[in-house]
Amino acid sequence: MCMQPVAWPEPDPQVAAAIAAMYGSRKTERPLAVLIRDRLGEWLRDEDFAAAFGTRGKPGWSPSRLALVTVLQRAENLTDRRAADAVRTRIDWRYLLGLPFDDPGSGHTVLAEFRARVADASLEQVVLDALLERLAAGGLVKAGGKQRTDSTHVVAAVAALNRLELAGESVRAALEALAAAHPAWLEQRVCVPDFVRRYGTPMTSWRPPASQARRDELAVAYAKDGYALLGAACDSAAPAWLRELPAAGVLRRVLLQNYTRTITKDGREVIRRREKEPEGDGLPPGHARIASPYDLDARRGVKREEFWLGYKLHITETCDDAPPCTCPRAAARQHAQEGGRHANAREHDKGCAHLVFPNLITSVATTDATVTGNQMTGAIHDDLAEKNLAPGRHYLDSGYLSAAVVVSALATWGIALIGPLLADTSAQARAGHGYARAGFTTGYDTKTVTCPQGKSSVSWTPCAQRGKDAIVATFSASDCGPCPARLQCTTSGRKRRQLTVLPRELAQAQAAARAAEHTIPFQADYARRAGVEGTMHQAASHGARRARYRGLQKTRPGHAYMACALNLLRLEAFWTGQPLDRQRTSHLARLEPGLAA
Repeated sequence: MCMQPVAWPEPDPQVAAAIAAMYGSRKTERPLAVLIRDRLGEWLRDEDFAAAFGTRGKPGWSPSRLALVTVLQRAENLTDRRAADAVRTRIDWRYLLGLPFDDPGSGHTVLAEFRARVADASLEQVVLDALLERLAAGGLVKAGGKQRTDSTHVVAAVAALNRLELAGESVRAALEALAAAHPAWLEQRVCVPDFVRRYGTPMTSWRPPASQARRDELAVAYAKDGYALLGAACDSAAPAWLRELPAAGVLRRVLLQNYTRTITKDGREVIRRREKEPEGDGLPPGHARIASPYDLDARRGVKREEFWLGYKLHITETCDDAPPCTCPRAAARQHAQEGGRHANAREHDKGCAHLVFPNLITSVATTDATVTGNQMTGAIHDDLAEKNLAPGRHYLDSGYLSAAVVVSALATWGIALIGPLLADTSAQARAGHGYARAGFTTGYDTKTVTCPQGKSSVSWTPCAQRGKDAIVATFSASDCGPCPARLQCTTSGRKRRQLTVLPRELAQAQAAARAAEHTIPFQADYARRAGVEGTMHQAASHGARRARYRGLQKTRPGHAYMACALNLLRLEAFWTGQPLDRQRTSHLARLEPGLAA
């Protein structure tokens, strides 16, 4: 399929006449698709998708039109089939796309192919970037303002497997791939009845043995079958392309990450499950460990009380104050509020665009579940700066912040980060009565640290910890050993305290930030961040927390198109002056306005 760039055609005269007859002057009742065409005009171009399509072959549907259909599909939570039907049957969609009444539309499979091409070409951000560029020209988004960020979990489109199920399912996936690719070869290499009994059904369709000994025995049996299968596929007599099957590569990685395999002096093979250090041979870190043979990007994540298998979604939106309202209702509203007539004030508020000034999503990023917030702060700022939308003040929770991040953001982009720093999580701080880091006095000029008992450190060693500059101060065992408060300070077997100290600039920034956190102006300003929770709820209602496809490459476009759809829904509320219903209102709550009147 090739792509020949064309401009959006003007709405068909018959379709435009039908829209005018149906809605007339009732501007606030026009559908979203009609408002997009009337308010934004042509803001997507086929040329933006050129990298996803070839220059030869049969011309297909305009990619900018397919992108619009995908955005509307996410706005209304439609399946591909229903979205294709909407193109054929809904007059408002035809108005937006410039289609005449007799246009047959396209099959629903075109949407899946379009998304696959966009994902393969890494063009998932094109639609959101184009919309933001159009809105920036209209003054609805700008650099130097206020923005806020939060993250939420995204459950992968695969079953969550424990380590036993992962090993068995990886062998099963390799067997299925080999049986489909070369059944005659596989039939000669394995005992088909035994393997069908063990791997004929998914691992999640039956209950594993109750005893730990039986489960350990089964885990080793899975590993032996897996190693035997890989050995046969890598044998010189086997077709060379068998070992290149993706499922075989996944099985090889799963076995390497979860088992050790050694050959004793007498030639006996010994297979053991890896365990967490220091007891065992060590499992790989969570960010590198495969959790499903069907989605190599899915990782296990934890955020407070939430545990999941999948990804993490980071959303950034504007949170500027609305410009001063100049509509005639402003004076009436002020008069009603001063007179205490709250019910009348509500009537005056109805339809005032000042009250629905849109907070618009400026950045979305989908990562694996192990990526922490402070790893993403710089990446979000890079993304916003590239769009010329870097904020002046950025509101975040403590997971996105550290002293180094605060200093770096201000020095690199001129962005002031507003939020509480992570609390001291050391054992002494958690105990509440121990000698935590805050109780020590650091002398950067003398290069010593003084403990609460008045003893000074004997060494000052600059170093790098996790790629960041730090200083390790060590106290003398002769001072710490007989100290009466040693158990409150350290439980080290060497009977001495070691303390990690930040460089002077970072320590000063951390102290200033912690002091500001307890002030009333800071707390009043930081309250602005709470509004992002409503955005996360709105995103969840549009499927943000459940991946529709497997893999990060296919999940990212879905979140980018969802963000674009949410922006358009907010713009619809802004254009029509109808505030969004941010939460479901109970029948009991609806009685309150009547009682107040």
